[in-house]
Amino acid sequence: MASPTNQRKTVVEMLLEANLLTRDQLLHAQDAQRKSGHRIEDVLVEEQLVDPEQVALLSSLQLGVPFVNLKKQEVDPRAVELVPESICRQHVVVPLQVQDSSLTVAMQDPGNILVVDTLAAQTRKRIDPVYALTEDILEAIDINYRVSGEIEKQLSQLPTFQGIDESESQLSAEAIAQAPVVRIVDLVIRQGARDRASDIHIEPQEDGLRVRFRIDGILHEVMTLPLNVHSALLSRIKIMAGLNIAERRRSQDGQITFKDGERTLDIRVATSNTVNGEMAVLRLLDKTFAFLTLPELGFLPSPLERYRQMLKTPFGMVLISGPTGSGKTTTLYASVNQLDSVGRNIISIEDPVEYHFDSINQMQVNVQAGVTFSTGLRACMRLDPDVILVGEIRDGETAQIAAQAALTGHLVLSSVHANDSLGVIYRLIDLGVEPFLVASSVIGIIAQRMVRRICNNCSHMAAVSMEEQLSFEREMGERRTQFLYGDGCNVCAQTGYLGRSGIYEVMILSEDIRRMILDNEPADAIRAQAIEEGMISLWRDGMNKVQSGLTTPYEIIRNVFTAA
Repeated sequence: MASPTNQRKTVVEMLLEANLLTRDQLLHAQDAQRKSGHRIEDVLVEEQLVDPEQVALLSSLQLGVPFVNLKKQEVDPRAVELVPESICRQHVVVPLQVQDSSLTVAMQDPGNILVVDTLAAQTRKRIDPVYALTEDILEAIDINYRVSGEIEKQLSQLPTFQGIDESESQLSAEAIAQAPVVRIVDLVIRQGARDRASDIHIEPQEDGLRVRFRIDGILHEVMTLPLNVHSALLSRIKIMAGLNIAERRRSQDGQITFKDGERTLDIRVATSNTVNGEMAVLRLLDKTFAFLTLPELGFLPSPLERYRQMLKTPFGMVLISGPTGSGKTTTLYASVNQLDSVGRNIISIEDPVEYHFDSINQMQVNVQAGVTFSTGLRACMRLDPDVILVGEIRDGETAQIAAQAALTGHLVLSSVHANDSLGVIYRLIDLGVEPFLVASSVIGIIAQRMVRRICNNCSHMAAVSMEEQLSFEREMGERRTQFLYGDGCNVCAQTGYLGRSGIYEVMILSEDIRRMILDNEPADAIRAQAIEEGMISLWRDGMNKVQSGLTTPYEIIRNVFTAA
């Protein structure tokens, strides 16, 4: 029997000895452990009391097994095929490499002999355990266990409907009753949510049914399904969204509430006919984005202070501009969330209502019932509002009413499609709003874009093209040949980018700018005046974020070329 001095020290003891953990922090962690039931090592990381890598290295030392960083470790698909996902999640393990008669497996507890024996019996191979952080193992399971194999299994169970006209509603009714179709739709949605997709595209092609995910603003083709499941798949989605399954030529819109474990997804569904058949786009609405603060969206201190000044104004019109998918609605919600919703009556008119808030009275556009942006805005005016959020100004009537509301003591927040902040002024005039009304009602304008963030896990300095070098030098006056880029890793799905941030151009309509609008002065002169008064252009704000290592010159060129 080994003496106490020869026994291996625990991770906690090693942290205490190295002064990486205090007694007070340990007591706090032990209290949190009693509440959560998690391992003490995981609690120390969850409570951010110690560096995760320090815990990982000490744990591997204490257990006498190697430590593996799963964020950078390549996973052999052959190893993944040997262990079912259910077993991996049950025991918090992930297979890494297979070689002859051995299988390397990352485990949260490599000393658990029962789990090692279970894996050996399952795979009929010798198990070589290595240590990895729990959250990294769970993330690796999400990344490597994709739904493609399960979908193929469900497809094999589907009956074939060859020789039957797919336009018949009888086919849809028969197909959607099949459990495999239900399972396939659920798997595709779950995979989309797991991959952080904002949209799922289901598009019929000549040779198959293409499924694409939009991740961080870029579409990625993830799978191709056989065309014989097209009708059944679309019918299942329509039933979930409350749409008419017999209507295949007219565009339809609907909503799905989808339960994924403890997570609830709100999904907006749009269907439309194409030359190859009916397509569907499912927008996955993540409520966490609706509650982001303005700094979290990517506002730098100077533009943020200018924007907050606008929101403090008791009346007038604040407009957000940018192309589709540039985050205008998210900015509007973040703006409303910082306003006093107890002392003020905040009413919104949206198409559709993407996120629901307890503190806001939200109205849904319903054209069939006669509720449009313009009629809804008129109704809002009779409901004693202090703040009115108009989802989008699309036509002259809505623009006129919004301008009138801004002049009669209401703070109006809305979005307009325009390339930059100055373009909003000309867009309103083009919609029929008189220049004097624009000059007197608009407080300020924000133009924005979304750019991908560099993945922190795999970022490194890299040489870039001459175009990127010159673009940065022209704006910032600094000569550089290397910039921070992501190399690609498991965390960012080998893209080098993870998540997105906004870049902003905030223009306050000063008295000088109002006068220039009334005098119909050239756009270049108005822009020069705005910059002189402190406006930071989209291009400049983007290059500031390049300089700070948040994004790359390529992303700014790709997204803000119109403002170069």
